[in-house]
Amino acid sequence: MIGTSARRVGGVERVTGRQRFTGDVRLAGMLHVKLVTLDCARARIAAVDTGAASGVPGVRAILTAADLPRPIPRYGPTYRDRPVLAVGETKFHGEPVAAVVAETEEAAEEAAGLVRVACEELPAVLTVASALDPSAPLVQDPELRPDDLLGRTNIRREWHFGWGDVAAAGADCVVDEVYTFPMVTHFAIEPHAFIAAPDRDGLIIWSSIQHPYLLQAAIAEVVGLPLSKVRVFAPDPGGAFGGKQHAKFEPLLAFLALRTGRPVRLALTLEETFQAVRRSAFEIRVRSGFRSDGTIAFHDTECNALMGAYADIAPRVIAKSGYLICGPYRVPDARIVVRALLSHTTPATAFRGFGTPQVAWAIESQMDEAARRLGVDRLEIRLKNLARRGDEVVPGDRPADGDWAEAVSRAAAAIGWGSPLALGRGRGIAVAIKASATTGASYAIVRLHHDGSVTVMAGTSDMGQGARTVLAQVAGQELGVPLERIAIVMGDTGSVPFDLQTSASRSTVFMGTAVLNACREVRRQLAEIARELFGLAEGEVVVEPGIVRAPGLELRYEELLAQAWGPVRGELIGTGVRRGEHVPAHPLGGPPAFYEFNCTAVELEVDRETGEMLVLRHVSVADVGRALNPAHVEVQDEGAAVMGLGHTLMEHLLLDEHGRIRNLGALDYRIPTTKDLPLELRSLLVENGDGPGPYGAKGAGEGGLLAVAPAVASAVAEATGAVIRDLPLTPERVWQAVEALGRGGRPDPPAA
Repeated sequence: MIGTSARRVGGVERVTGRQRFTGDVRLAGMLHVKLVTLDCARARIAAVDTGAASGVPGVRAILTAADLPRPIPRYGPTYRDRPVLAVGETKFHGEPVAAVVAETEEAAEEAAGLVRVACEELPAVLTVASALDPSAPLVQDPELRPDDLLGRTNIRREWHFGWGDVAAAGADCVVDEVYTFPMVTHFAIEPHAFIAAPDRDGLIIWSSIQHPYLLQAAIAEVVGLPLSKVRVFAPDPGGAFGGKQHAKFEPLLAFLALRTGRPVRLALTLEETFQAVRRSAFEIRVRSGFRSDGTIAFHDTECNALMGAYADIAPRVIAKSGYLICGPYRVPDARIVVRALLSHTTPATAFRGFGTPQVAWAIESQMDEAARRLGVDRLEIRLKNLARRGDEVVPGDRPADGDWAEAVSRAAAAIGWGSPLALGRGRGIAVAIKASATTGASYAIVRLHHDGSVTVMAGTSDMGQGARTVLAQVAGQELGVPLERIAIVMGDTGSVPFDLQTSASRSTVFMGTAVLNACREVRRQLAEIARELFGLAEGEVVVEPGIVRAPGLELRYEELLAQAWGPVRGELIGTGVRRGEHVPAHPLGGPPAFYEFNCTAVELEVDRETGEMLVLRHVSVADVGRALNPAHVEVQDEGAAVMGLGHTLMEHLLLDEHGRIRNLGALDYRIPTTKDLPLELRSLLVENGDGPGPYGAKGAGEGGLLAVAPAVASAVAEATGAVIRDLPLTPERVWQAVEALGRGGRPDPPAA
């Protein structure tokens, strides 16, 4: 069963519309919520007048900060800095000042429009430069940051990583450049939706959340309940990409449910979802030294990331990506300064790739620039510096765990690297490495029923990545049960065991191992039953998938259980665990369980007169250890590649002088459509069985977008001679770069 492309569990329901998402849930007596926001990023709130709104028929409550406990409850996965409602002033465009609760969505919307907020717009911090400016207004009150030496700045955290001595490192070629990566949004098909309902002396929450157990903990803390009194239902999300990892408006819904004594529902529009989640914007300066043969001498990097008004999980994103900013290379000396900057913008959260696309954009572009200056082939400069298995990419940390050069060579061969190119065409290649989960805990329960069927209970979320299928395949492999006789139960903290999170490409490795261990515990119990039933010795019973063997004996599981239990019946329950413990001395709290490595290669054609480009071939090669379901891995990689093309070619959030997002919604914010896809898109897998997960698997699903931007930019440079260091590579930006070179015919191609 392992290594076969089994059909996706729940796939038919997804494509036929039968699957129930959080937005489809309706409860008896449910009220509807609409948020009241201001038309600017930052404003001082003088008064909130709810008189007219309260008179709308059907309105049952209007909540403002004045109605909340004191001090105002705050929440957040890294810092408890986000208030349930804006206090004193708004911090970003879309932050709610009040919430209206009514019998219908229409009444709630009408009343929200009648709430009058007396306010004064204030200057906002919207850029990296302004966030670093000592004279800029503070985004957060220093009283929220006691004992923080940076508390009177907009630097929320600053990290210093590195090794060796950059100042003493010599180099034949020094490349010193600045790269920018803008804000982009997740654009999941399913907008965010939340329901909260009182439940005797507790609360029930429905949410399109990736981490139901972390949400349970956040709600319990903010309303002062024990974990046992908060139950979270998390139906499979309709896409998440990191945007649904942590609490957004669930704490507000919890207070509204307690206030009204009824279920309350908030479903964000797509435009409101844009205002709720985004990726961190990065500005990265890299000074790199190279020897004449192309080997890296040093990287000296300064990374400033604009994370928004509240921390959410962005400090973790920024620190983790900065720690591995030097990429999958052997770098003798490195200095790394990383800052998480506060701004009056939408709070940044996790996004597929967890900061790696931003830092890979800078480092891989540096590799290309060095190749051009030294006259070294862009492929060769990467192969020359790439870490080999066992090499340490960060001294003292987990060494390279794959044959990464194999992936690079396969990508180059698949793209026809080195073969002649037509006029206006170019090829590019880039690599990237992402650290997987460093800590975590996954628990699984496997129930073998008396008829030989199986129920797997796991806290992982299936947001389209196919976790249900892979976990069923692991159970089927271990217990010899076909997939149609296996049920997977997820998404309910009241029934499934703890799982810390569904992120970092960790589900197969962490939860897959927990399920495997639970299955093997079931097999141990089967062996014990057989020994007791037939009076056999320890070594005489062998339990294989689906079969129990002993001298002169071969029984299917259900046959053995029938003989052992008779008409009373029963079931076997196996529990399994996979943990990654916190390591206080490690800069990230622990070494990565594995590295997710990817090589992306593209061939494209650029119209010099318009700046438009056509991606002819796109090849993504992932080092996955073992593909438990090859089709799932391939389509995950392809989906990531298309997402990577989005932030490379077109996606970026635009702010006006008031801090308002100008391109809210699907009409003004472009994502790739079928007309933007490469003419040829291939996903190749390197399988050496060298991962820590079941059967040698590593995680997959993020790698395909990590190196897309530098690969495409490299191809554009070869096709046009124009080197661009700011994303996205829109036709206008490409055309402007080409025009800047002059119009004296096609420029000489880069040396490499």
